[in-house]
Amino acid sequence: MDHPIVRNLGVQPYLHTYELMHQFSQTRDHQTPDEIWLVEHYSVFTQGKVSKTQHLLHATDIPIIQTDRGGQITYHAPGQQIMYILLDLKRLNIGIRNVVRYLEKSVIVTLANYNIIATTKDNAPGVYIDGKKICSLGLHISRGCTLHGLALNVDMDLTPFNMINPCGYPGLKMTQVIDYIADINQVEIATAMAQSFISQLTLGS
Repeated sequence: MDHPIVRNLGVQPYLHTYELMHQFSQTRDHQTPDEIWLVEHYSVFTQGKVSKTQHLLHATDIPIIQTDRGGQITYHAPGQQIMYILLDLKRLNIGIRNVVRYLEKSVIVTLANYNIIATTKDNAPGVYIDGKKICSLGLHISRGCTLHGLALNVDMDLTPFNMINPCGYPGLKMTQVIDYIADINQVEIATAMAQSFISQLTLGS
C-alpha cells in the first residue's frame, strides 16, 4: 500500500481545519492518496454528533462547536497534539474497529519511547495512564473514508477540562505528557505518533 501523506499544519482555528477536512473528503476519489494531518487548535470545546448538553458543566467564554465526529464533549488548545486521519477504508480493506485500535496503539507505542506506560480501557476509547486520560479519539465515516482522529495532551493548560465531563465521563481526570517527562519536543512526538500509526496500517493491511 502507498503510505499516507503526512502534513504538519501548525496551529489552526478549529472550524478552518474542520471545513478543509470535509472539503478533502467530499472531493476525493478512489485514487486520492490518504493523508494524515498533524495540527494544534486554538482554545475550543467540540461536541460529538450525539453529545449531550449536560456534559458542559459551567458557562464559558470558550467557543463551543458542534461536529459530526463520534464521542461527547472535549477540549482542544495549543500544546495538545491532534492527528487527523483521512483514510479510504475500502481501499485499505480495514474496518473502523481496526482503525481505532491502530490509533490507540500508535499513542501507546509513542509514549513507550519515553518510558511512559499507557493502556486502553474496554468500552472507553482513548489512551489512559493510571486511570487518567491522556488521549481522546473521535471519528466520522463519509463515503467509506475516515475524518477526525485523536488528540494527545502534551503540554497544555488542562484547566478547561474541569468545565466539562470529558468525553461524557463525570469525574474523569485528564493528564498530559509533561506530567511524566520534563523535556518535551512536540514535533518529535507528533512525527513518532504518525509514523507509528502508518506502521500499524502497514502491518494490519
